[in-house]
Amino acid sequence: MQNKNTIRSFTDLITWQKALVYVVNIYKTTKAFPHDEVFGLTSQLRRATVSITSNIAEGFGRESYKEKLHFYTISRGSLIESQNQLLIARDIKYIQINHFKDLSEQSIVISKLLNGLIKKTKEVIAS
Repeated sequence: MQNKNTIRSFTDLITWQKALVYVVNIYKTTKAFPHDEVFGLTSQLRRATVSITSNIAEGFGRESYKEKLHFYTISRGSLIESQNQLLIARDIKYIQINHFKDLSEQSIVISKLLNGLIKKTKEVIAS
C-alpha cells in the first residue's frame, strides 16, 4: 500500500499545485488586459508565473540537492518578479483592488511554501 504522503512527481508537491492555480489565475486575469499589452505586461507576467512552476518541476527532476536548490531559488525569483508586475498592473488600473488582493495572497502562500522547500533543501545539503 502506497503512503499518501509519498512524493513521486513534482505534481505531488503542494508548492507546485498552489503555483499552478496561480498561473491559471494570472492567465485568466491577463486576458482582460488591453490588447496593446500583449507583448508587454501580459507577456511578462505570464512568463514569470509559468517560470515558477517550470523551475519547481525542473528542480524536482534534478539529481543533486545543489541543483534542486538552484532551480527552487530561480522559482522564488520568478514569483517575486510576478509580485512586482501585479503591483504595476494594480497601479495602472488593469486589475481591481479586490482581485489584486486575491492574487497577492496566493503569491504569499506560494512564497512561504517555496521558502520551506528551499530551507529543507539547504538542510539536506548541510547534513
